[in-house]
Amino acid sequence: MLALALAAPFGLAGCADVLIGAATTTGLAIAEERTVGNAFKDLSIQTELNHLFFQDDLDLYTDVSISVVEGRVLLMGSVPTYEDRSRAGWVARQATRAEEVINELQVTGDGGILNYAKDRWISLLLDAQLLLDLDILSVNYDIETVNSTIYLIGIAQDEEELELVKEHARGIEGVERVVSHVIMKDDPRRPPPPNAR
Repeated sequence: MLALALAAPFGLAGCADVLIGAATTTGLAIAEERTVGNAFKDLSIQTELNHLFFQDDLDLYTDVSISVVEGRVLLMGSVPTYEDRSRAGWVARQATRAEEVINELQVTGDGGILNYAKDRWISLLLDAQLLLDLDILSVNYDIETVNSTIYLIGIAQDEEELELVKEHARGIEGVERVVSHVIMKDDPRRPPPPNAR
């Protein structure tokens, strides 16, 4: 997604990246709970958000990590002030097709390369554990770790599956907190299937 955002201001140079992102999105959408149409909608929201943050504030652009699932936007990362946190929420709400913005930005001076490396390792470890657990459809979950807090967004088949995901997350050494914004497969907030009337 970073490649898409960096390429966007430079015109045609970004075309190949957009095509690669679209192809990846199509492949994942076939296997996951989202429809292909909703996956493309999320990709377009993500691209718009990257552009909005890039245009508004380069510091926010680099500090904020974004996940989009069925129009639900989750902001993660750490920013130095509450004004930055509020500003990021405002920028995210400018995305034309975003249906909900969840602002989980931490206001803290913590960070740095060591924290980033530890957080990245936690996310990779959880990704691997979910992939290996045959009782979990791991493709339906987005994971981000910020300052030892794991953030989850996605679509769970049921409460039991989500609890398994949380158990894996809580069992990883160094994890201090697990925050879930996962909704159930049958949640009324989800878009209706394409053939529904």
